[in-house]
Amino acid sequence: MESFFSIVSQFVTLSEVSRQDLASCLKKLTLPKSHKLVKPDTTCNFLFFLDQGLTRTYYLKDGKEITDWISDENSFACSIISFITRQPDRRGIDLLEDSILYALHYDDLNALCLKYHSIETFTRKLLSFGLIQLQQKFDDLHFVAAADRYRKLMQTNPSFIQRVPLGMIASYLGITQETLSRIRAKL
Repeated sequence: MESFFSIVSQFVTLSEVSRQDLASCLKKLTLPKSHKLVKPDTTCNFLFFLDQGLTRTYYLKDGKEITDWISDENSFACSIISFITRQPDRRGIDLLEDSILYALHYDDLNALCLKYHSIETFTRKLLSFGLIQLQQKFDDLHFVAAADRYRKLMQTNPSFIQRVPLGMIASYLGITQETLSRIRAKL
């Protein structure tokens, strides 16, 4: 749980009371590889923090799974659209490794935001950070060459190359597995 609060402290300073209340709402989960945290076309009720492990967020397109996000240790996983709107989303979230996570229910987070300005600020800053990451990924997919996207992934998340199946990496980068193989051969 300390890693969770270390990340929170990068966004806000919590009082001891707000920290304790937040900690009391976190549910520790130890789950196996392939566990579905969120099934496609359901409502995402939790914000997940990964203490150990790896998730992928994906959707189905023409019967094919498209990976649109990968989260590893010390980061969050959530279907943002569903979590905020309280509506089902096409995205699902699976575990790619045995994982230890902390889950924070939407209702608990909402109650904490009403009770503590610092937690409301944390939530706003975390959502803003997530939106920036999504916009950067969108921009990369539209304005950056495939080989450069792969190089960037190797620089920012080198462990993904060993931990994530290549088909999922290709999908995450918006390219075919064949294109990824050619890029890797050139490097």
